[in-house]
Amino acid sequence: MLDLAVVGRLGAAELAALAVATLVLSVISTQLTFLSYGTTARSARAYGSGDRDRAIVEGVQATWIALGVGAVIVVVGWLAAPWVTGALVPDETVAADAAGWLRIAVFGVPLILVAMAGNGWMRGVQDTRRPVYYVVGGLAVGAVLCVGLVHGVAGLPRLGLNGSAVANLVGQSITGVLFGTRLVRAAPAGLAPDRSVIAAQVRMGRDLIVRSLSFQICFVSAAAVAARFGVAQVAAHQVVLQLWEFTSLLLDSLAIAAQQLVGAALGAKTFDVARRTARSVTGTSLAVSAVLAAMLAAGAGVLPKIFSSDAAVLDAITTPWWFFVAMLPVAGVVFALDGVLLGSGDAAFLRTATLAGALCAFFPMIWLSLVFDWGLAGIWTGLLLFMLTRLGAVAWRVRSGAWVR
Repeated sequence: MLDLAVVGRLGAAELAALAVATLVLSVISTQLTFLSYGTTARSARAYGSGDRDRAIVEGVQATWIALGVGAVIVVVGWLAAPWVTGALVPDETVAADAAGWLRIAVFGVPLILVAMAGNGWMRGVQDTRRPVYYVVGGLAVGAVLCVGLVHGVAGLPRLGLNGSAVANLVGQSITGVLFGTRLVRAAPAGLAPDRSVIAAQVRMGRDLIVRSLSFQICFVSAAAVAARFGVAQVAAHQVVLQLWEFTSLLLDSLAIAAQQLVGAALGAKTFDVARRTARSVTGTSLAVSAVLAAMLAAGAGVLPKIFSSDAAVLDAITTPWWFFVAMLPVAGVVFALDGVLLGSGDAAFLRTATLAGALCAFFPMIWLSLVFDWGLAGIWTGLLLFMLTRLGAVAWRVRSGAWVR
C-alpha cells in the first residue's frame, strides 16, 4: 500500500506498471502458500500432541522446499518478465516498466518463501511474537528505502519506479534472513532434508496450490481485462485489489489463529475445544470485517486520494470501491472458516470449493465483462459471486462436522 501511494505520485502510467508487476509477483509467491498454511496445520497438530521437535522439523523441510522452488522462480521469472507483462498490458511503456520492476524484485522470492515457511512452523508452535518483529523489521527498512529511492530524498539516488523494486528486495530479504536464522537456532536435530516429510508436505501442498492457482488465474485475467478498458481503469482496479489483499491479510490474522488453535486442539483430541474455537473466531472475524467495511464506506471520498491524484483514476475507483465494502463481511466469515478447515488439514475440500467458485462464477464474469463492455462493475461482480460461492461451501462443511472427524 505504501508502494502504491509513493509511486502513485509519479503518474498514472507508473502506478499501473507497479500494480501489474506486484500482481505478477503476488501470483508467483502465493502459489507456495502451503509453505505457510500447510506447515502451520502440520506443525500445530504435532505441537498439540506434545511433540514440539517434530513441529520444528516440519519448518526445516518446508524451508528446503522454499529455497529449491525459489531458485527456479528467480530464473524463470527474470527470463519471462517482459513476455508476461506484455501479455497483460497492451500499453508498451507500462508493460516495459512493469517488467523492469519485476526483474529486480523477483530475486527476493527465495527469501519471501523462507519467511512463509518460518511463519508456518512458528505459528504451529504458537510462537507468534517473533514473526511480527521479523516482518516489521524487514519491511520498515523497505518502507524507508521506498520513499528515498523512488523520489531521491535523504541523499539516496532517485530511481523512480525501480526504486520501489529495490526497496522491496531489501526489505523482504532482511525478513527472510531473520526467519532462517531463527530456524537454525531452534532446529532440534540438524538441518538435513527428510524426503518423507517433504513428500508429505508436497502432497498437502498440491491441493493448496491448485486452490491458490484457480483464483490467481482469475485475478490475472481480471487485470488483463481491466487493462483493455484503459490505463486509469487498470490502475484503479489494482489499487482497490491491493486494499482487498491488505484487508484479507488483516482478517487472515484471525484465520491463522484458528489454524493454530484448531490444529493443536485436534492434535490433543480435544474436539469440543476445536468446535468452540471455530465459533469464536468466526464471530470475531465477522465483527472486525463489519467495522472495516464501515470505516471504508465513511472514507470513500477521501481514502482513494492517498493513492493517486489523477482525476481519471479517482473516478474509476468509485465502482470497485463499493463492491469491496459490500464484500468485507462475507470475507470475514469465509476467511475464518478457511482457517478452521486448514487447521484440520481439510485442504482437499477447500481446493474443490475454491475451484468451483473460481471456474463457475469469477472467471466467466471477467471475460463476459470484456465481451459485453461491463467494465469494472462486471469484474467485481464476478469477485462477489466467487466469495458468496465459497461462503456457502465452507459454511456447509463446518456445519457437517466432517472436518473434526
